[in-house]
Amino acid sequence: MQSREPNLKSEEEIALMRQAGLLTWQAHQIAAALIRPGVTTGEINAAMEAFMLEQHAEPLFKGVPDRTGRVPFPAVACISVNEQLVHGIPGPRQLQEGDIVSIDTGVRFQGWCGDAAVTHAVGEINPDTRRLLEITEGALRLAIELIPQKQYWSQVARAMEAYVTQAGFAVVEGLVGHSIGREMWEMPQVPNYFTLQYQALGDFELQPGVVIAVEPMVSMSSRHVRMLSDHWTLVAADGRPAAHFEHTLAITPSGVQVLTARPDGKAWALPEKTL
Repeated sequence: MQSREPNLKSEEEIALMRQAGLLTWQAHQIAAALIRPGVTTGEINAAMEAFMLEQHAEPLFKGVPDRTGRVPFPAVACISVNEQLVHGIPGPRQLQEGDIVSIDTGVRFQGWCGDAAVTHAVGEINPDTRRLLEITEGALRLAIELIPQKQYWSQVARAMEAYVTQAGFAVVEGLVGHSIGREMWEMPQVPNYFTLQYQALGDFELQPGVVIAVEPMVSMSSRHVRMLSDHWTLVAADGRPAAHFEHTLAITPSGVQVLTARPDGKAWALPEKTL
């Protein structure tokens, strides 16, 4: 297997990335406070954008071109509802009791990036969907716990995939996490699964200075997605709910630092011992 080592960050650079991570976390808190039946996804996006402008933080998603290079993403956050897995475009859609909504956003602040995602329940949701959220969040928690114990990312990816499939759900393939730094998408890619395609890409060592955005994406039963006509929204091929959780993680000599956690180091998917 080939090596594909990421660009290592210094302790000083990681500290700067933490500032971008904190702003990303704050934007998520603004979104979380708005989630309830009747609120539109556009209203959530507008509140997040106002916060970013106030903080002089550059939204990472707005204006990014689609695969054709012709359709820029129009919002600061991807807001995806129910079977929409990622890249949902905010707009007039009202959240309903029983929905789940995934919010993914990132900022660049003083030259460094932060990126995070979380899936929320809107009111009461059915038990199967609740279990989907728990397992997807658990896959991210597992990655955070395993990174200090493993030498290569592939070892973590294998464990994440096994955790999800043993719970009866499917890891979506073809969508991956990424290294992150001055740019949101840096190499290498960070899959949540282990396949022959992954082996062909090569592996990377888990060592101090590595900073990656780890983002398990899980559906009820399908490993595949399809794109809607808006050029952006990806929905689970089985038409059933899908979930997405993400943190920006830095590997340091003392362990994993979650750069998109709140000031005391806590946030979604974090084990109690994480600081």
